[in-house]
Amino acid sequence: MSLPAPFGPLVSGGEELDVYPASPAALAARMAEIYDVEARQVLPVRGLTHALELVWRLAARDGGSVEAPRAEPYTTLSAIYPAKGEAVAVIARAIGSAEAIAEMAARVSPALLVVDEGVIEFSDAPSATTVISLHPNLIVLRSLSLAYGLAGARVGAAIAQPDTLARLASVLEPYALPVPLVKLAQQVLDPSRLLENRERIATVRRERERVVRELARVVPVDNGVGPIVIVRPDDIADSLNRLKAFGIAADVSEERLRLPVSLKPEVNDRLLAAFGLNPGKVRAPRTGQSVRDTKETRIVCAVNLDEAAPVRIETGVGFFDHMLEQIAAHGGFSLRLKCEGDLHTDPHHTIEDSAIALGQALKQALGERKGIQRYGFVLPMDEANAVVSIDLSGRPYPVFVGTFDTPLHR
Repeated sequence: MSLPAPFGPLVSGGEELDVYPASPAALAARMAEIYDVEARQVLPVRGLTHALELVWRLAARDGGSVEAPRAEPYTTLSAIYPAKGEAVAVIARAIGSAEAIAEMAARVSPALLVVDEGVIEFSDAPSATTVISLHPNLIVLRSLSLAYGLAGARVGAAIAQPDTLARLASVLEPYALPVPLVKLAQQVLDPSRLLENRERIATVRRERERVVRELARVVPVDNGVGPIVIVRPDDIADSLNRLKAFGIAADVSEERLRLPVSLKPEVNDRLLAAFGLNPGKVRAPRTGQSVRDTKETRIVCAVNLDEAAPVRIETGVGFFDHMLEQIAAHGGFSLRLKCEGDLHTDPHHTIEDSAIALGQALKQALGERKGIQRYGFVLPMDEANAVVSIDLSGRPYPVFVGTFDTPLHR
């Protein structure tokens, strides 16, 4: 066991960084729940590139090679040819049916078939993990980079049968995952985050369909999956300059441009405008999001004041869920709120922290308070009549300084 540092670093929140990283067993267990496999079938890694590096290390140690057949990104597995010669592994950056994956695994055996599923969350295709138990030579790679917003914190997983993972882990360096990366990954995979994360992925998928449909009018569009659209403009340099002028970053891959799809429609509209398309000026939706983590609760709340759906509430307190749904329904806005709270104590932390998170999200969505109605109404229900007065203008109280020329009469 490695000895700890004599003291912690002089950084905020660095209390746990004075000891060497332990095995990320808790993260592996959580990833197993997300990917619907057994914990012993998951090896956390620093993103897909690290997992691929381990495959090359394994091949080098065993005196073999790695085949990476050239094919369009995310084609079906039938386009990938089998391993040749003394190949230890075949890399397939592809998404296909479970049957195609199983067929390919059988064709390349005994070489390892490594399937890159870095963006499968944005697709309807089934994961290759569904046939892991049938093929000891199959390794499936998953990533938190794009589907969970952790592109800057490299975290992913290699998924395979335990004996196959043991081969891969045998070339893994000590302390492969730093403590901050493990903590970040555990936070984004917390159950409180998944409801909103699914909605974000669904929104990006809808936006991607819109962007592809519009771009196809003026430029050839290749196949692709996830928050990336691949196009083949006549003049790549000119397209890059126009994209830059509209504040859009793009990558060049051979004779193609890889364009990012944003969660925000107004950003995607700028991308379309760079190609001379005018989808119509759309006001940015009034949205707000809050993340609240305390000792008692973990909450993500998101609102969209310009949409009436979806409304999804999961706090674990049925009646409170119902009341929050009524607020959204009668307010005419979309509300998603997921809370993991200490219900084994009682619901009061869940209720008060959810209310705070909702208030923070609404405050963010209201922004400058333009276009909102200052006056509401009272809705008595049966014999109950409750009145709450809230001024959303942002003024906490009025201050009046002045004198009256007319005498006051009592």
